Amino acid sequence: MSVKRFRYLTAALGGGFTAAFGALVVPAFLRDPDVLAAFAAGFVNPFAAGYSLDAITCWCLLVVWVIHEAGARGVRHGWVAVVIGVVPGVAAGLAVYLLIRSEHDRGADAADPRRSRSRS
Repeated sequence: MSVKRFRYLTAALGGGFTAAFGALVVPAFLRDPDVLAAFAAGFVNPFAAGYSLDAITCWCLLVVWVIHEAGARGVRHGWVAVVIGVVPGVAAGLAVYLLIRSEHDRGADAADPRRSRSRS
């Protein structure tokens, strides 16, 4: 897959999730702006609890990844993805981080011509 297609699909999926989240969650939250009740609603039954636990764990993994790559690879501004991972959600946060990382990689490739030749 080309980098251009990767970036387009990543942005489209992250943006699509954000739009769906806004359409589904924001109107309900505006009617009842109780953050704790909104969080607890994700645990109303075992199936919802499983999905909520998955999303929370994925956000924690995103945080670990962002912190690791900030030190190991010098990827900057990953904190933006961590914040976006809280609201609207991990799908948007991950998409943003992948786009940030892609920009970082493009800059590293430009700085080191040997890297860009080794990638396809």
